[in-house]
Amino acid sequence: MRKIILSLLILIIVLFGIILFVKNPKEETVFDKKADDKFTKRVSAVKKLVASDSKYSNKTAFFIDMKISSGKNRFFVYDLQNNKVIDKGLVAHGSGSETKVEGELKFSNVNNSLSTSLGKYYIGYSYNGDFGKAYKLHGLDKTNDNAFLRNIVLHKYSKVPYEEQDTPICNSYGCPMVNERFYKRIEKLIDASDKKIILDIYY
Repeated sequence: MRKIILSLLILIIVLFGIILFVKNPKEETVFDKKADDKFTKRVSAVKKLVASDSKYSNKTAFFIDMKISSGKNRFFVYDLQNNKVIDKGLVAHGSGSETKVEGELKFSNVNNSLSTSLGKYYIGYSYNGDFGKAYKLHGLDKTNDNAFLRNIVLHKYSKVPYEEQDTPICNSYGCPMVNERFYKRIEKLIDASDKKIILDIYY
């Protein structure tokens, strides 16, 4: 009888553990080893930049990894002081960045290219445009120093989904374009900051 009761208890514990695992599966990491190393280097570069100029925020920075599919979270909000990602969401790239090879992108700093430009930006003033409130972006590198003249801005768009998906999302005209719900969260961070927040787009 004791063996039967013990066996039943073990079975119940195992079943309970399976149920818990199904309800709360371990979150998959966004980065593989190569991407994680690259992200660490980008964070280090941004930390060096903000340490050299007091007009930039040393608390928060935004990172976009264009190697990640647009259907997956690739816009990362990073806490520079506690060294951790505190939020993430989907973000579109420019239609001009598409190539004939699936998963490969190209980039341009040329006006009317409709392409995403790589490099570090600082987030400027907000204004009301075609997509509602948006933020002007100022390129800090040779690869994106035409961003302001190209009207490259950080903005929201209703057709950008909130949840991750297996297929690519819609494209922009070269702007980092995010979901409305996610935008509200980063909007609060930008508006609450007394210094310019850095956005780093890399590949």
